[in-house]
This record gives sequence, C-alpha cells and structure tokens, in this order.
Amino acid sequence: MTKVTAVKEAAKEALLGTEEPVQLSAQAKARFNTHAVKDPETGELHMGSEEFLNAIAPATEDYHKIKREQYGILFPVADRKGTGRINLSQWAAFENLLMKPDAEYEIAFRLFDVEGTGQVKYEDFRHLYELNKGPGSIPFDWECEWAKLYIGSQKKRHHMDYPQFSQMLRGLQGERIRQAFQRFDKDGDGFIDPQDFERIILETSKHKLSDHLLRNLNSLCNIGAGSKVSYANVRAFQNMIKEMDLVELIVRRACAKSSDGKITRAEFLNQAAKITRFSLFTPMEADILFHFASLDKPTGRLGLADFAKVLDPSWKSHLYDSDDVSHKAVPKPSGPAGVALGQVLESTYNFFLGSMAGAFGAFMVYPIDLVKTRLQNQRSARPGERLYKNSIDCFQKVIRNEGVLGLYSGVLPQLVGVAPEKAIKLTVNDLVRTRFTDKDGKITLPAEIFAGGAAGACQVVFTNPLEIVKIRLQVQGEVAKTVEGTPKRSAMWIIRNLGLVGLYKGALACLLRDVPFSAIYFPTYNHLKRDMFGESPTKKLGILQLLTAGAIAGMPAAYLTTPCDVIKTRLQVEARKGEATYNGLRHAAKTIWKEEGFTAFFKGGPARIFRSSPQFGFTLAAYEVLQNVLPYPGKKEELKIHTGVEGVVSAVKEKLDTSPFARSRNSLKIILDIDEDFGKVKIPNEQAWKTLPAFMQSGNGSKA
Repeated sequence: MTKVTAVKEAAKEALLGTEEPVQLSAQAKARFNTHAVKDPETGELHMGSEEFLNAIAPATEDYHKIKREQYGILFPVADRKGTGRINLSQWAAFENLLMKPDAEYEIAFRLFDVEGTGQVKYEDFRHLYELNKGPGSIPFDWECEWAKLYIGSQKKRHHMDYPQFSQMLRGLQGERIRQAFQRFDKDGDGFIDPQDFERIILETSKHKLSDHLLRNLNSLCNIGAGSKVSYANVRAFQNMIKEMDLVELIVRRACAKSSDGKITRAEFLNQAAKITRFSLFTPMEADILFHFASLDKPTGRLGLADFAKVLDPSWKSHLYDSDDVSHKAVPKPSGPAGVALGQVLESTYNFFLGSMAGAFGAFMVYPIDLVKTRLQNQRSARPGERLYKNSIDCFQKVIRNEGVLGLYSGVLPQLVGVAPEKAIKLTVNDLVRTRFTDKDGKITLPAEIFAGGAAGACQVVFTNPLEIVKIRLQVQGEVAKTVEGTPKRSAMWIIRNLGLVGLYKGALACLLRDVPFSAIYFPTYNHLKRDMFGESPTKKLGILQLLTAGAIAGMPAAYLTTPCDVIKTRLQVEARKGEATYNGLRHAAKTIWKEEGFTAFFKGGPARIFRSSPQFGFTLAAYEVLQNVLPYPGKKEELKIHTGVEGVVSAVKEKLDTSPFARSRNSLKIILDIDEDFGKVKIPNEQAWKTLPAFMQSGNGSKA
C-alpha cells in the first residue's frame, strides 16, 4: 500500500468509520427488519433505495414543502460501497450517523464525497449541482469571488475537507441570495420588485419557511415608504430566518414575562439585548418579524399564536396552541389568601436555605474569627505587655497552648445562632431588593444600599446574643492560660449569668457595625457579579466566581466597620481584674482613644478581612448554589439559568422533534440550500444519465 493510499484510507476511516459492528437500538433494528427484503440466493436481508425511502420517510408523514422522493438522495450516504443495497451493519452506521450532533452537515458532506476519500472534489460537487438544479432556477456563478475563496481559482482548485465544506455550505444560501438580487437589480439602484424578491426566497429558502411567510412575501415592500424591496430588506429578512430558533426563544421569554402574554417590538428588542451578549437583531429585522406576525392583527401587541405563523416552518407545532402557554407552566395561587400563603412559604424556604448557607460560611472561617476576637481584646498599647504580636502569632499560640480544637472554641453556639442570623439577613435583603426592583429587573443604588442596611439592622436581634456568648467562649481559653484556677464555663452558664438584658449588651455598637457592613457589602457583591464577572439571565456564574465576588465585596465592608467591631468586643468581653470597665458606647470609644490611640480601633482589621470576606463569600455562594440545586416548587423554570446563547437555544430544541426522521429532514434542508430541486425525480435523456456517478444510477436497485 502506497503512502498516498494509506493517507486516503486513514482519512476515510476517520470520517466514515470502519466496518466494525455499530451499537443498534431495538427500534432501529425493528425498522430495518420491517422494510428489508430477503436476497433469494443468500437469504440475507437488505434494503434497496425504495425500501430505504420507506424506512426513513414513512408514507404517513406530512412532507409539506419537501417532496418525499427527495429523501432518496440520502441513500448513497448509507450505501457506502455503491452496491445499490445496504445490509444491517450499514443501516446501523447510518442510524448512528443521524444521532451525531453535526449529522446534518456530515450527511451533506458524504453525499458529495463521491469517492469516499474524506474530501469533496470541486468537479464532483459542480457535476452533482448541475444535474440536480431546477431547469428554470436562478443561475449561480461558481466562478465568483466568494466561491474562489473556498475552492480556489480555476488554475488553483483544491479539494475541501469536512470542516471547509460545511463552512462553505453555511454561507452558500446568503451568496445565492446576493447574486440573485444583483441579477434582478438591473438598474443598479439597490432595489428590486416584490415579485423578484418572492422568486428569490421561493428558490432559496422555501423549504425552511412557514406557509404564512410564503403567502405574504410580496408585502415586505410595505415596511418602507416605497413600493420596492431594498437589499437591506432582503438581508434583514435572511438574518431573521437564519436565527429562527433564537427568535423563538426570545419571543417565548418576552411573552412569559408580559402580564397579558403579549409583547411589543420594543419589548422584543429589550429581551433580545438581555439574552444575547451583543445586540444581535437590528431595528429593521425586528420590524420584519413584527410586520409578518401582525398581518392579520395589526395591534402592535402580539402573542405566541401570532408569532407561530412566522416561526413554525412546517408542521403545526403544539408549542403554539395558545397565547398563554408560557403562563400555564407554573400554577399560581388564586385569591389574597393564596398569594399570602405562597409568600409565607417562599420566605420560609429562603430562610431555610439561608440558615444552611450561614452555618456553612461560619464554620469555614471560625478559626480566623477566634484570632480576630483575641487580638481585639488586647488592651495594652505597650508591645512588651501584649500576649499576641499579630494574627499569625496568635494563631500559632492558640494551637500550641490549646491544641487545634482550641481554634473552634465556642463553634457550636456560633453555628446554632448564625443560622437564623444569616438567614434573616439574606431573606430581608432579597425581600427589600424585590420591593424596589422594577419590571425590567433594575434597582437604583440608593435602594440597594437601603436593602443591605435593612438586612443588617434586622439581624442584630440574633447577632448580639450570639456574639457575646461566642466572644466569652473564645477568650476563656486565653484567660485559663494566664490566670490560674479560672473555671471553664459553658454557653448555657454564660446565658444564664447574663440574663436577657445582658445578652444585648453592646447592641448599639453591634447595630453601628452591621448596618453599614451590609449596606456596603450587598450592593458591592451584586455589582461585582454583574459588572466584573458578567452575570446575566443567560450566564450562570461558577462557584469560584461567586466566592471571589463575595470575598472582594467583604474586604471594604469588613475593614471600614472594624472600629465599631472593636468597641462591641470590648463591651461584650468580661473585664479582668485591673482592667477598666466600660460604661457604654461613648465611654468605651473615649477610653480606647485615650489609653491606646487611634490605631487601636483597627485592631484585628486584617483578621476581620480574612474572616468576614471569605465567610460571606462562602455563605452567599452556598445560598445561590442551594437555590439552584433545591429550587422552590413551582419556580423551577424561573430559577433555571442558561449558560449563553447555546444553552437558551437548546431549551427550544429540547421541545422539538429529535427523531431519526427529523434529523433526515434537517439534513435535506441543508442540502436544499444548494438548490430547491435537489433529489427530485427527473427524466433525463440517456446520455445525461450515463454521466451520473455510479451511486446515482442505482435508482432501481431496490430489488437487486
């Protein structure tokens, strides 16, 4: 075997596969057995072109604009050996091919790869095109500059591999339309008659368009002031039909958000801007969509039933049975009592998720919180009298004196208390933000700050008792090492000793800390997600991005509120012998300033950053992940976030027909972009028939 032959065989195997058995479903095998005939000599079951046509194009289907006979053009793709018949193994390979994600393009490629080498020769492609084009079709210049870019000039022709060929097919329809427009624009003014536009579309796109569009193509001239169709109109029309799946997704989303299930042109463009990263549709393209959708109802507000006439290209889809189909997806409670109950249940759900997220975040950073508390409780300003030099020194001494478990002193009451604390903070912030968010999903910065501040104020009712118990538990290990005979107290002893009033000692300082903290944190966090990481209805952020946004937002919030946290800590810690007792917020602030200086107000600031910053990052990341993993019943669709345009288009495709018949039909639609008459039965003269490749001459090979 020569090197050239070896390369060809390798390319062929890579593209076409080998003759090894292919996994075949029971349904596909049954379909083969139903339509296959038995060879009288060998007894082997096989299908010829007629049986193949019956298998992939059942007579009971509605073939609409594509003639059933045209499916016969796919037979050579299955008959890879060109024998005029296919066995079970070849049928399995064809079925497997239909299930590939790029089946439509690969089938078209194999049709024109006459020799099965993994490359399409220009001569073979041009020959098949000439044999299959309609007798009165608009001519296409294969020597144009566009074609030369793909296949080279006449003196430097080259073959096309699969990626090159599929990319050429992708742009072929647009070039056909451009050449046809130039042919009919005889005076070169950039305008053609509506009848010429209709002919262009019928020859290039009829197989992809709805009957409503085809019946009203002439009316395109009415979107402008004149009576002719401009090239801009034609190109805008082509862009709309090319992105029909995305158009449908945008329409359905916009209608779902509308109170009456109907939308205007402005609402369509607004929704399109939210879904796509850039403004994908121009004003003219939106005008064309609404023009054809509103021909029977020129009200300006259209529902799904109106758009169905434009979007449904062939067989009537049940997706468009009614205007309010999108509103029926989620049953909504009726009456004031039902609405109130729904709101209570949803708030309870958010509270539960916030509790879980808060406990997780607190546990992850608790050792840092303990180090922060002990540093803030150091009252001496003289370095020689300080127990801890810095955060790292404190961390090391705690482990050395109290063991690793010493880093988690007081963690249990922290976890018990932090659950409702963080839950109420997250719930209140969500409720207030929702209250001030308009119907377009926008909220002003003052409203964001107010929502955060309100959340911080509400949490103090849980935070203060939690903080005072936690702080006293955190410092008692330190006291035990410095003062002999100090008894170790439990959380319940501390609560009983303080009493209800004592649990709220330092509450004002706690309020002064938590309100500005949340007012800074929540707006910063939301803007970082949107402006820095690009979160949108179509882009879901990963856990790492959520953690990063939460951590960055926590840095300024934690450090700027450290003075209030220092005062709160001093008020809540039980004073030791010889230490000053603070009478209140103002007295504590004056005493710290006088005895320790201004820098004392920022003791533990770095530790507070390293604690609060990642804690809220973990908490909010866990909260958002839990909302997606455990969606609130009845809001599954609203909580679902798609990842980019690919994701949102797949949401539409999931509801469409994905059967092998549908994949065969879609393959034909791409092939018919070359010419609308491809595969139609013709009665050629004898000489022309002899010029066909061998596999094209096997039309009567079904009984071979």
